[in-house]
Amino acid sequence: MLWLRRTPMAARPTTPTRSDLFPFELVRPELERVEVAIREQICAFDPAVEPYVAYVCNTSGKRIRPALAILTGGATGGVNDQHLKIGVILELIHMATLVHDDIMDGATTRRMVPTANAKWGNALSVLLGDTLFSHAMTLATDFNSIDICRKVGNSVREVCQGEMIQTQRRFDLSLSKEDYFRIIEMKTGVLFAAATGLAGNLSGVDAATEAKLYSYGMKLGTAYQIYDDCLDLVGAEEVVGKTLRTDLAKGKLTLPILNLLEAASESQRTKLNKRILDQQPLDLPVLVGIAEYEGSIESAVDTALKLLEESRQDLEALDTSIHSDALVQITWFLAGLLNQCRR
Repeated sequence: MLWLRRTPMAARPTTPTRSDLFPFELVRPELERVEVAIREQICAFDPAVEPYVAYVCNTSGKRIRPALAILTGGATGGVNDQHLKIGVILELIHMATLVHDDIMDGATTRRMVPTANAKWGNALSVLLGDTLFSHAMTLATDFNSIDICRKVGNSVREVCQGEMIQTQRRFDLSLSKEDYFRIIEMKTGVLFAAATGLAGNLSGVDAATEAKLYSYGMKLGTAYQIYDDCLDLVGAEEVVGKTLRTDLAKGKLTLPILNLLEAASESQRTKLNKRILDQQPLDLPVLVGIAEYEGSIESAVDTALKLLEESRQDLEALDTSIHSDALVQITWFLAGLLNQCRR
């Protein structure tokens, strides 16, 4: 493990200095072990259930949460098997949330393949998501630590509550930006935060450093969700690899839409509000026709970039190393993706 002497945060990279893939490529061998471990979990299920779990597990994602856990482990004393295990657990939880999200959104494709609900229907897919949740919780007991089990359990509870609140608040004109941030912190931010915070915990960092790592993950995950919300409006399905425009169709009031409602003229706002209350799809042409639309995307991007700036400050607690620098680089990589959403 290559360690550098501690230097002030200002000495860290202030812009991307390596290829976009650098942060994850640094831990590629460990991520390959995580991939093997995820596939090994398939054998833990009843033979009648295995094919369904295998389908979800073999639809390989970006493995962001395991990568964050591994990089944090490397930045806090060295990667060990526990960091890989918590990465597997959090990825299984994430996969469960995706199965449930696709049901709620009526999505038919993810990563260019049919979603579970498109293949087998909603009823079976709900149970598949539940099965993945319960298996992840079972794996957490392998740590033989009540603290780790409690924090994993709290993360699952927060994710599920966030999904419930978001579903409850669809087509709800009283949704505030504070409500929106609460929802996405619970839905997305918490698993990023669990990855970095728990990895630090497993390395034996003090409580203050663990809290900073948790904060870094929360801000990174929140910024990532804002990016995803912007992408739903401006992305191309053939590039992104999943069904888009589902937020508009299902009445999810994301940050760009909240910005638009705030900035639109009274007549435009009345028109938009009526469509929301009547649960009519907020078609993209309707939004693009409003002068403030592009500014609403810009403002959302700026908000996410501010969160990323703050997340870099949370890393000041760490010694400078190739792994801690990679955690910084991830924020710059996401900043680049966000800037691509500007029209």
